[in-house]
Parts: sequence; C-alpha cells; structure tokens
Amino acid sequence: MRCRSVVSLVPSLTEAVAVTAPGLLTGATDWCGHPGDLDVVRVRGTKNPDVAAVVRLAPDLVLANEEENRPQDVRALREAGLRVLVTEVRSLAQGFAELHRVLTEGCGLRRPGWLDDAERAWDRARAEHAGRDLRAVVPVWRRPWRVLGRDTFAGDLLAHLGVRNVHAGHAERYPRIPLEQLADPARADLVVLPDEPYRFTAEDGPEAFPGMPAALVSGRHLTWYGPSLAEAPRVIGAALRAALR
Repeated sequence: MRCRSVVSLVPSLTEAVAVTAPGLLTGATDWCGHPGDLDVVRVRGTKNPDVAAVVRLAPDLVLANEEENRPQDVRALREAGLRVLVTEVRSLAQGFAELHRVLTEGCGLRRPGWLDDAERAWDRARAEHAGRDLRAVVPVWRRPWRVLGRDTFAGDLLAHLGVRNVHAGHAERYPRIPLEQLADPARADLVVLPDEPYRFTAEDGPEAFPGMPAALVSGRHLTWYGPSLAEAPRVIGAALRAALR
C-alpha cells in the first residue's frame, strides 16, 4: 500500500523520495538540501531530530539510516507508535538494494526509472575501469585527520572506478591516521577530498599532501545513495581525470 506521508531523516533518501513521488514527503532534516525547492517541515538534524515534531506530523513512515541516525532516536519514534525503516548501506550493491526497498516496499511506489539508469551507469563504469588500479587516501575530516576505512559505501563506489582505498583493511570504518602516514606518496597515488562531511576545498586540504595529486570531489556524488548515483560515475570520473593530468 502506498504511503500518504513520509518523514526522512537521511538527506540522500529525502532526495530519492522527493524525486520519485513529489508531495509524499511532509518532513525532513535541516541538512536535506536536495531538491533545492523542497518545501516540508524541518525537524532539526540527523543526529538531533526533533522527535516530538516528527510525531506531530503523524507520518505513515519514517526513514532512517544506521550510520547517520542515533539508535535512541529511532527507538523513541518506534515507541511513539511510528513505523521506522532503517537502512544499512556499506556498498554500492547494498545502496541499490536499499533504495529499491525504501521506495517499493517502504513507500509503496513503483521502482523509478532513475534507479535503473543509475545501475546501468555503474555497470558501464565498472567495465570501463576494470583494469585500473589507483591507490587513494580518502580523508573525511580534518583536525583530527580521519579517513575512509573498512566497509564504506564511498570506498566501494571508488573501487568501481578503479580507485583502491589504501585503508580499506583497517579495523575501523573511519580511522584516525597521522598525517605523515596519509601524505606519504609511497603509500598512495592520489588523495581524494570530498566536500562533505568536512568541506575540503582547493585552499583547504591539498596543501597537506605535497607532491600527491588531489581530486576534489562532490560529497553528494561520493557518499549519497539516491538520484545522484546516475551521474556520479561521470562527475567523480571527471574529478579524478583532472587531478591526474
């Protein structure tokens, strides 16, 4: 049965629902910036949602993610009688599967064409870069430096473009690594710097990695699972090519 009202606590899922079924969303976090014209009730952040405000909206479904949202908030929403669907996304394949589950099983919608387009785009990208093997450091925070470690969606996405995360075997998912190790050109071919969660820019980030090519990439295309996946291979691929010229 199709939902009549959905609240999303995950920016990428907010975009996925809004693009697929305009008008279905009634609430979203302050961080949900796509689509740009989204006009819904804002319920604070992903880590500190206004649970009472969500309950007042009385949605048929609340969307959450095991990494972005806190268990205690999910528990409070469920105890208030709301249906909460919690996604887990640590690979590209899992991202596609969870998007299908959210939209078809959770929201009761037909599978959207953009999801098929995105899967085809990544099939082509994987085939195109099958022989490539670039080693990359992928910071996600500065002061202190933290990087992608094991079992991350972004790390798996890069692997489909022939870019291997050198810290993918670390015991932690987002380990803290000393800069002298990160910036060692003997360990990596390039550094990939997304603009979220930390906003790396041309003036803030590349200077810490002298002698190492720096690819400045869109965090939305690297870490979001939603409609942006359809264009992500092209966007990230262009950033990688620009860095390696």
